[in-house]
Amino acid sequence: MSGDSARPSRRALLRAALVPVAVALAPARVFAQDPRSTAVAAAARDWLALVDRGDTAGAYKAAGAKFRSTMASEAWGNALNSQRAPRGKLLQRSLAQTSFKAGLPGAPEGEYAVLLFRTSFEKAPDAGESLTLERDKDGVWRVVGYFIR
Repeated sequence: MSGDSARPSRRALLRAALVPVAVALAPARVFAQDPRSTAVAAAARDWLALVDRGDTAGAYKAAGAKFRSTMASEAWGNALNSQRAPRGKLLQRSLAQTSFKAGLPGAPEGEYAVLLFRTSFEKAPDAGESLTLERDKDGVWRVVGYFIR
């Protein structure tokens, strides 16, 4: 066999050169963002800013009625501190997912949003946070659930 048989054919070279061009020119999929996403993300971040500052009373007051009906302000502050303190200072947080639901297990029908954040703390670099918000009758999104994992 000669060395020429090991070389790729002109057709193979042309195909290899054109595939990246075809991929680059293919129309990109565009997904419409739910218009509620911006409002719910802003509400979640505003609430998390209170939590990050250690303003447990402010976060409690800003939360939805369902949140406040599950525990007293002092119990909320103690629960939050017991979960956040061992993790250390917040280093980074990014929104990973937002989903909207018409109902949640054990909750009445309503307009809910569940947001998942990738969160990095000093002592827990691969943590995550989950916030559930409900749109109140006044149209404002308020936190009704918060979990750190």
